[in-house]
Amino acid sequence: MRQRLLDVLHLLDATPAPRGNERTAAHRLRAWCAHRWPHVEWRVLEHGPAGGSLVATHGAGPLLYSHLDTSLDDGGAHNGLVTGDAAPVGPLGLDGDVVAGFGLGVARGPVAAALVAFAEAGAGRLLLAGSGTHRRSGGITGLEAYADAYPLPRSAIVAKCGPPTLLWHEPGALYLTVRVTGRSGAAMVAESATPPGGVVASAGVVLDELARWRTDYLAADPRAGQTGRACGVGAISGGWPDKPDLLPAQLRIDLYVVAGDRVDPALLAAELADRLRARCARSVLRDCAVVVEAEPVAAAAATPADAPVVTAARAAWLDEFGAQPPPITGWTGSTDGVVLRARGVDTVRLGPQAKPAADDPRRDALSLGRLTACARIYRRLLTELPA
Repeated sequence: MRQRLLDVLHLLDATPAPRGNERTAAHRLRAWCAHRWPHVEWRVLEHGPAGGSLVATHGAGPLLYSHLDTSLDDGGAHNGLVTGDAAPVGPLGLDGDVVAGFGLGVARGPVAAALVAFAEAGAGRLLLAGSGTHRRSGGITGLEAYADAYPLPRSAIVAKCGPPTLLWHEPGALYLTVRVTGRSGAAMVAESATPPGGVVASAGVVLDELARWRTDYLAADPRAGQTGRACGVGAISGGWPDKPDLLPAQLRIDLYVVAGDRVDPALLAAELADRLRARCARSVLRDCAVVVEAEPVAAAAATPADAPVVTAARAAWLDEFGAQPPPITGWTGSTDGVVLRARGVDTVRLGPQAKPAADDPRRDALSLGRLTACARIYRRLLTELPA
């Protein structure tokens, strides 16, 4: 199994699969799998302009899910906006038990484990979904396309890196967009803009209040089950980089918000807007308009702790690691597991723990031994759980 995992990891490392453009990678992976496991019918489920997922079935059984796309694309035009480094990322490498590579933690490590486990199990269903990472205005996801084309089973296993334990609760997520709008002007005449000097120059007022709001939002976390809350400012924009002599009329700030409890996105946006308006009214931004919009991603969801898939996963974990899955609270990572649960599918999530590689934080590092152990658990659950 270890060598098969490495073979898949090397293939994935050589095949870019940016979100929404996984079709080429899915077809290449299908051809590779069909050559090695010809008794399985491997299919590519195409969706959107260039999206693609790898689908296979061994008859009745649970769904083993992972996502094929990486959050970023090695060499992609937008990577430097996040990483601050536009240089190419090095290839997959193995040093003892540690394997390191681009996209290994967000997708490729669990994908390899899920693929090999499914091929060896001879039971269940596999979905390596395109468009599985969160993205605004991302169109149809691979899971949505799969659910439209195939009946969903009663239970599913999400193969995804995360904490060193078993998850059956997952938080929801949403985006918030803050727009503060004044009047444009010219840099050479600072007073021509509202506020004087331009709205972007006073971004600190808005950011300071957002930091205070974030503190209060996190403090109100009810810690529902295994999950918790999180919030971060992910993007700030305003103006035209090619024309900095013009002072822009609008400042835009985008936030990603996680909630382990059920929150109303519209109500959250309204409360934040009222708070920002009150703060701006006491500053040079008093004559600016403030608007906050919410874009839901998914709501928090939980599988009952006594559901068959949870019970079976606990038993497999105990046999594999010699101890029960460690308890956890405050987990803030969300996957398509919440989407599966919303569709009535009892779901558990488990996978190895990834960390930034020591030589390049854009690469992920994880234990190949732990990845192999997770693959064995996936294989066991595929053979033991009913359809």
